[in-house]
Amino acid sequence: MTTLLSRPPPAVLTKPAEPPKRRSRRWIGTVATPVVVFLFSSLLTFGLGALSPSNPAAAVLGETATPDDIARMNHEFGLDRPLPVQYLDWLFSALQGDLGRSYFTTIPVADSIFAALPVDLALAGLAVLLAVLIGGAAGIAAALRQGSRLDRAVTAVASALGTLPPFVLGIGLIIVFSVLLKALPAGGYVPLEQGLGQWLRFAILPALALSLDIAASIARQLRTSLVGQLGENYVTGAVVRGLGTRRVLFGHALRNAIGPALTVLGIGVPMILGGAVVTEKIFNLPGVAQLALQASGQHDVPLIQGTLLVTVTVVLVCNTLVNVAVLRLTPQGKR
Repeated sequence: MTTLLSRPPPAVLTKPAEPPKRRSRRWIGTVATPVVVFLFSSLLTFGLGALSPSNPAAAVLGETATPDDIARMNHEFGLDRPLPVQYLDWLFSALQGDLGRSYFTTIPVADSIFAALPVDLALAGLAVLLAVLIGGAAGIAAALRQGSRLDRAVTAVASALGTLPPFVLGIGLIIVFSVLLKALPAGGYVPLEQGLGQWLRFAILPALALSLDIAASIARQLRTSLVGQLGENYVTGAVVRGLGTRRVLFGHALRNAIGPALTVLGIGVPMILGGAVVTEKIFNLPGVAQLALQASGQHDVPLIQGTLLVTVTVVLVCNTLVNVAVLRLTPQGKR
């Protein structure tokens, strides 16, 4: 920042505001797109179960079931109705919170999912927080010290972390912190209700495994974008007018530079939820991913459809919140 003072003071420039009509269209698109994606995803999710070659009725009744028994069970499950009718009935019920019942346990699917969902939401929330803190701090520090050893170190570490999948990071974290240092448990889970400290002991390693890749991407994007913003004339003009470094950085440059990093974070949410499938297995976590794997092994169609639909909904909600944040934090409409 101090190098900006040595430049000749140019005219203070402000970035042109985005036309109101264009900005309104972006707001409408931000809200409408998730609705369209949800409907398409629900159709795809239902189709995966409905067109599966396995027969749920036969799987429930076992090998000794007669064709009449299977037909009767199919009628009880509603599988003898036309597929469009089945889909619409399933969708409208799902929108009201009714995801059906498990074919094998007869437990409502919604109850099973929402018993496991807090594990995933808590870990995903912690992973996002760690990614923002680690990636944001590293990106800002590298941008402010462009060309220094710190900048090169952040770039090198971020590039290395970006090549490692969550399960490799998880195994590495277990070896270091659980096996060698014996500082943290290698697996298991304690609900947040039993205390923040105890929950954090079990949650920190899987959350780190899920967050480091995203943190590396945030650091790279934020560093590149912030370096560009710090070289803009409006930043130079703000410094020449006597504004403090912190105000220029957080009030002006960072606000215009944060768009790409927020976009990376929005893309990272599905990656976090997708990585939870393997991470939950490594750390023995009772989350939705394990529930989905168990349902797949049993061909429990309602449970599979329910976990997929809830996961898609969580991803769409998170991405919508990120898109809203981008619109709110970048007044000129830059991403």
